[in-house]
Amino acid sequence: MSTPSKKASAWGLPVKGEARWPASVAVLLALVLYLTLPGRLTLGPMWLLPSLELALLVPLTIAAPRRYHGESNWQRIGAVAIIALINAANFVSLALLVHYLLMRGSRATGVELLLGSVEIWVTNVIVFALWYWELDRGGPDERASDEHREPDFLFPQMVTPACAPQPWAPSFIDYIYLSFTNATAFSPTDTLPLTAWAKMLMALQAFVSLITVALVAARAVNILGS
Repeated sequence: MSTPSKKASAWGLPVKGEARWPASVAVLLALVLYLTLPGRLTLGPMWLLPSLELALLVPLTIAAPRRYHGESNWQRIGAVAIIALINAANFVSLALLVHYLLMRGSRATGVELLLGSVEIWVTNVIVFALWYWELDRGGPDERASDEHREPDFLFPQMVTPACAPQPWAPSFIDYIYLSFTNATAFSPTDTLPLTAWAKMLMALQAFVSLITVALVAARAVNILGS
């Protein structure tokens, strides 16, 4: 009896290149959320970071509308840089939000805290979905290779391949769902992290979500009710 090849398993099936536009739409949504944050929850000129991110996003979207195996290094570096900028800006906004919450005599209103916490939480879901999409199995470019490495996340379709049309591979919407459920449950739900970096990244996301929801949003609601 012959041994099944690695490519026969659900996680071993390569994809035919992934469209960039779903991730680009997510980035644009994160930019809109950042621009609508209360001014006291941003650092420096509000337009600076969105301008840098757009300066990276527009050329990437035009030059490489699909992610494919063997893409240029500048494309991967640019994609990672965009996510890192959004992530850094969101961490700063969260730190400022907690600062205004705990600082005595702060003029931050309950409406500002509640609005800021919601926008930061949604951005948290977006940015970690982008991280998961960009890093799982080496990224969208590597997932298009026949020889991509083992998965970092175990999706249900990998365990029960008969439940999904074959060949199946996770798309950006799967990573959005993974990020959303992790941010609401503070733990894995139907998709499990398999590697150390995936576990640490999910733990970090859950920690940020916990701070935002349990501490900041709860306090904002108390202020509104007082």
